[in-house]
Amino acid sequence: MVNHSSPGGFLLLGFSEHPRLEKILFVVVLCSYLLTLLGNTLILLLSTLDLRLHSPMYFFLSNLSFLDLCFTTTCVPQMLVNLWGPTKTISFLGCSVQLFIFMLLGTTECILLTVMAFDRYVAVCQPLHYATIIHPRLCRQLAAVAWAIGLAQSIIQTPPTLKLPFCAHRQIDDFLCEVPSLIRLSCGDTTYNEIQMAVASVFIVVVPLSLILVSYGAIARAVLRISSAKGRRKAFGTCSSHLIVVTLFYSSVIAVYLQPKNPYAQERGKFFGLFYAVGTPTLNPLVYTLRNKEVKRAFWRLLGKDGES
Repeated sequence: MVNHSSPGGFLLLGFSEHPRLEKILFVVVLCSYLLTLLGNTLILLLSTLDLRLHSPMYFFLSNLSFLDLCFTTTCVPQMLVNLWGPTKTISFLGCSVQLFIFMLLGTTECILLTVMAFDRYVAVCQPLHYATIIHPRLCRQLAAVAWAIGLAQSIIQTPPTLKLPFCAHRQIDDFLCEVPSLIRLSCGDTTYNEIQMAVASVFIVVVPLSLILVSYGAIARAVLRISSAKGRRKAFGTCSSHLIVVTLFYSSVIAVYLQPKNPYAQERGKFFGLFYAVGTPTLNPLVYTLRNKEVKRAFWRLLGKDGES
């Protein structure tokens, strides 16, 4: 049974209509969260302590790991409470904070992945000028721009969303406070909010993804011009981890924010949203550690073993 008391707050229905599924999801989400904490903390430690990883690529990767740690910590504890017991309420303040931080971090990740694609483009297409173009100061500036855009987007979109006239039942058909779910909860005119979300989706999702695709188009042409198979494999290897992360992240984001309005898509969107919030932060460090020899060598050096073997 769901506890329906939500004075001044909201009910996060999530998957409450499937109580058995909730227990399974509790275990999956808990394990994923622990892996996220372990994997991303490890990448932050390696990027900080190992001098051989003091390069632009790992500077951006450490930003991504820090972002993923914050991203999951914003929503997973509340999600675990809701999945485990009948009380599925969240206060208005808690929902507001979750919405603001979630939007800030989600937008920042979209921009940061675009910056990382630019880094890989220069590494493959302009290797002789890489150190000149991607210098430490530019790296800090690009990371700062990504975080600033995320903050600006959250400041712009959070207040209008929270000012909507919400229906009396205050039941959010989702497992966390997101803009699409709160718009669906409104009993008033949401035209302005929907236009705002559509414009934001273009600038925060479509434009960055287009830039990433253009970058990888140029990378693919450069790789195909390499005569040796070994050289092509090496060039592709420098980009494959990032390409996998981009695919995982953007496929789930598009499924959540650009889905059609129908009950089937809404229900499917909850699973994609779960993967977006929990799955991608868990898989990101696995992708970068399992497919990256430098990270694996740094890990063995951290343990005091020979990382060169």
